[in-house]
Amino acid sequence: MQWDPEGEAMSSPNQSYEMESGMNPFVSREELRWYVLHTKARHEKAIERRLRDQGMETFVPTTVEVHRWSDRKKKVEVPLFSCYVFVRCALSEKDRTLVYQVESVHGFVGSRGSSLPIPDEQIESIQKVLAQSAPWRSYPFLKAGQRVRIRGGAMDGVEGVFLSENGDHSLIISVDAIQRSMAVRIDGYDVEPV
Repeated sequence: MQWDPEGEAMSSPNQSYEMESGMNPFVSREELRWYVLHTKARHEKAIERRLRDQGMETFVPTTVEVHRWSDRKKKVEVPLFSCYVFVRCALSEKDRTLVYQVESVHGFVGSRGSSLPIPDEQIESIQKVLAQSAPWRSYPFLKAGQRVRIRGGAMDGVEGVFLSENGDHSLIISVDAIQRSMAVRIDGYDVEPV
């Protein structure tokens, strides 16, 4: 808060921005959480633009891909996570109404009708990596216990169960009939969910 020479309160530039951007000035930054919207395919940027126009804070991480047609190649900016837009809001009735009024939004990601908040650290981590010039690539989400297949290298096509212990990644290959398994370290190999 700033004060004029007579001791009266004045609005600061940040307060004006919050009011102009449509954010509720009575909602603290701590009450705002990140959520994920499931969207129609290839509508992510348009949805982000519409939500920003309504004053909502949004995030659509993108990457540049080279698309080839029969007559040309072109670099195209595409969403890193297809069909998803991140939005930061208090999840009030007003926020939900603003979101659901945007065409091509299927809804908030969550279970049993409740929206699942995304930890700030996960969004900040993605934003930090994208801001760097260091090389990165999209990678399939893997859970311990999930069936995966190795792509490329000497073990191309080998399938098993993904195991992660103390930062080491292994592939468990089992012979069900004899109830025996073996584990092989797969650090450095590309794997994909089966």
